[in-house]
Amino acid sequence: MPVIDGDGLYLVAGLALLLGAVLPRLLSRYAVSAPIAFLGGGLLLGLVVDRTHLSPLAEPELTKHLAELTVIIALMGVGLAIDRPVSLLQWRVTWRLLFVAMPAGVAALTGVGWLLGVAPVTALLIAAVLAPTDPVLASDVQVGGPTTGEDAELDEEDEVRFALTSEAGLNDGLAAPLVYLAVFLATKSFSPVEWVAWDLLGKTAIGVAVGFGAGWLLGRMTFSAPAQSLRLADSREPVLALAMTLGVYGLTEVLHGYGFIAVFVAALTLRSAERSHDFHNQLHDFIGQLEHILTWGILLLLGVAVTAGLLEPLDWAGVLIGVLLVAVVRPVIGRLSLIGTELSRTEAWATAAFGVRGVSSIYYLAAVGASFAADLPWLWATLGFTVVVSVVLHGVAATPVMRFLERRS
Repeated sequence: MPVIDGDGLYLVAGLALLLGAVLPRLLSRYAVSAPIAFLGGGLLLGLVVDRTHLSPLAEPELTKHLAELTVIIALMGVGLAIDRPVSLLQWRVTWRLLFVAMPAGVAALTGVGWLLGVAPVTALLIAAVLAPTDPVLASDVQVGGPTTGEDAELDEEDEVRFALTSEAGLNDGLAAPLVYLAVFLATKSFSPVEWVAWDLLGKTAIGVAVGFGAGWLLGRMTFSAPAQSLRLADSREPVLALAMTLGVYGLTEVLHGYGFIAVFVAALTLRSAERSHDFHNQLHDFIGQLEHILTWGILLLLGVAVTAGLLEPLDWAGVLIGVLLVAVVRPVIGRLSLIGTELSRTEAWATAAFGVRGVSSIYYLAAVGASFAADLPWLWATLGFTVVVSVVLHGVAATPVMRFLERRS
């Protein structure tokens, strides 16, 4: 079969974007999500393109930055989409998923890896890398977008969608201390006091502080500037959302905080500044279009990498880790963490089951994989297999399950 390279890639890119514009509408009535179609398209594309450098093993820096950009764009969109103000009670389900289900899931999956013969530190790394649920690939089970207008009801009634959206917005950043714990143990540079004080608490505090401060300042500039000509909302420039996203993330990283947390907190803070203003919809729509383009690219490249042999080092340990995470560990531990919440039994199981794995996991492994050079092919194979399983299983189940929950409600 001929291999496409050079100018032919522009044709492929154009066809992929056209497909991306059409697929969501074509698949809206069927139990097949657009991510499944793009992943399948990438598998086929890998048969006709030059695959020499289209692999996370060959291009870790490119993989890292592309996944990083996709995640922060998605986090801004997720933060702008949430109507509900942050509170201990109204976000109770979210806090359970973040501070009970996620660390317990990492511990359980680490134990599974160790029992399967994986080195303890490597097992901890793959468990931590796979810990965050994805704000990018989980759009089918998240809230649709900001509710604006003077008479709009701003509190989400769908508790399942709200819980999955808010969890995905925060656990991308909160997984970082667990990932770095594995790195410190692998490099024998672990200091418990330093890890708790700096990597767990200090960097998180910087992310929250920068996100809140930037969101508050942007809210003042957007809606409350003294002169109408100075208000960002009056400029009607959705590209401001991209400037906000990159600026907040870059500032936080320069200050050595967790940029993922800062972007999400900034979006929530900006959203709270003037909840009924239609400018939120403009920002969210622009971010959503950019996110879709980046997501299509990530999934196409993942499919190409799989065709190029990404899964060749996969063994039974990697297969079991991926299957057990998606089908057992996350659903069971997630369900146990939600005991005593306001969710019905069916809603709690649905919330626990839809822990989609994807782009954020790709980012973390690309960022720290150099510290695990000997195990890197196996790590990428296990991660790639888990993401494929998650995309297919959750993509097929999302539409019928969410429709079933809507009928029951």
